[in-house]
Amino acid sequence: MSVIRAEDLISSIADALQYISYYHPPDYIRALSAAYAAEESPAAKDAMAQILINSRLCAEGQRPICQDTGIVIAFLKVGMDLRWEGTLSLQQMIDEGVRRAYTDPDNILRASIVAPPFGERRNTGDNTPAIVHTELVPGNRLEVHLAAKGGGSENKSRFAILTPSASIVDWVLEQLPNMGAGWCPPGILGLGIGGSAEKAMLMAKAALIEPIDLHELKARGPSSAIEAMRLEIHEKVNALGIGAQGLGGLTTVLDVKIQTFPTHAASLPVALIPNCAATRHCHFTLDGCGPAQLEPPSLDSWPEIAWDAAAGARRVDLDQITRAQIETWQPGERLLLSGKLLTGRDAAHKRLVDLLERGEPLPEGVDLTNRVLYYVGPVDPVRDEVVGPAGPTTASRMDRFTEPLLARTGLLGTIGKAERGPEAIDAIRRHRAVYLIAIGGAAYLVSKAIKSARVIAFEDLGMEAIREFEVIDMPVTVAVDSQGVSVHATGPQQWRSRIAEIAVKVE
Repeated sequence: MSVIRAEDLISSIADALQYISYYHPPDYIRALSAAYAAEESPAAKDAMAQILINSRLCAEGQRPICQDTGIVIAFLKVGMDLRWEGTLSLQQMIDEGVRRAYTDPDNILRASIVAPPFGERRNTGDNTPAIVHTELVPGNRLEVHLAAKGGGSENKSRFAILTPSASIVDWVLEQLPNMGAGWCPPGILGLGIGGSAEKAMLMAKAALIEPIDLHELKARGPSSAIEAMRLEIHEKVNALGIGAQGLGGLTTVLDVKIQTFPTHAASLPVALIPNCAATRHCHFTLDGCGPAQLEPPSLDSWPEIAWDAAAGARRVDLDQITRAQIETWQPGERLLLSGKLLTGRDAAHKRLVDLLERGEPLPEGVDLTNRVLYYVGPVDPVRDEVVGPAGPTTASRMDRFTEPLLARTGLLGTIGKAERGPEAIDAIRRHRAVYLIAIGGAAYLVSKAIKSARVIAFEDLGMEAIREFEVIDMPVTVAVDSQGVSVHATGPQQWRSRIAEIAVKVE
């Protein structure tokens, strides 16, 4: 009988979470590298280049791939013949591993979990508790699949109970355009089909940690209805032209994973969960012989990419920026920003707008006149860093705050990731402002451009506090210009037509 020591599981969880914070799975790197090589859209190719370069930097520097270091999901298969040594529950052991990982001084990970889920929503400070799914199986080993799921992709999850005769493929194709780019494509789609509502969602989540093998499947051809559906969804989703970061391009998804379960004759539950460019998961097994040993991937797994941030980009001095200047920027144009910008996310935006509505002054130091506001919640710095990985957060969460800030503060522009909704775009157009995007999944690369950082307001909000960054050559792309033209609309539309033309020529 195997005896699993509590400390072995705790340290294995902690080590694994550190590991996946800075090492992409090799199968993801291979798939993204192939997509990068094949990509014809300049904007999408540039985005994938940044993601791949960021990934290698993180592997070398052992710092998080993304500033959103995720909510921890653990899938456990517990052998019915093993025995535990210790007094902690399974949940307590895993939470202690999470606590150690996220507070490790050598590689601090961002704490993103708030409790309770509504109302006060106070950060727990150590990213606990984890979500734990346990299955009892024959044997005397403990098998652990661990993932750290980012909020941007998690928020794009979809579920429906279709009629038994409905087309699952058609339903998926209806969902993708409405999901936008907040899940940071290119990534993986997980589908759970059958069972019940909760079973379908669980299968979709579990499917995301399966190996990426679409390329091999495509080469050999399908041998089952599930494999045929995977290929069909993969082809038809990519034909939508959404592309990397929603900028338009050939590759939106790298793989489609499907799990199924028998269901009621009157039902067809279907769950869809995407995984983002910061795909983070690993697998290990404990058999009583000590903690897990995780081998670092070879740096040869990463492609050599020649990327010049300045090539074709316009340099912008944020300290001298004017409204007349931003009116010359074009959708899809690349910029390199230097100077001072402010940061703010959901909680800070709410406080600012509440102050404006009460007629009260903004906090000292928060002057948004002719400034640019970056939607970011950075990782804490370590060693000689001024800030940890600091990639963009999903901008649409700030849409309802955009009009009052543009109308009453003199704010010129914002930086985030993914598309803006109609309400925000209309406000941007009416106030002759702009919206820029940084690349989601390139957080460590972005942080290299930040030369100083200081909290200037709402320090109690932790990673959501308002900071002032001084940046040099921070790469961004114009996503919505001062006329309200959105590259997230024009890019996919253009590439959807291009892909259709390519398909006709192939036929």
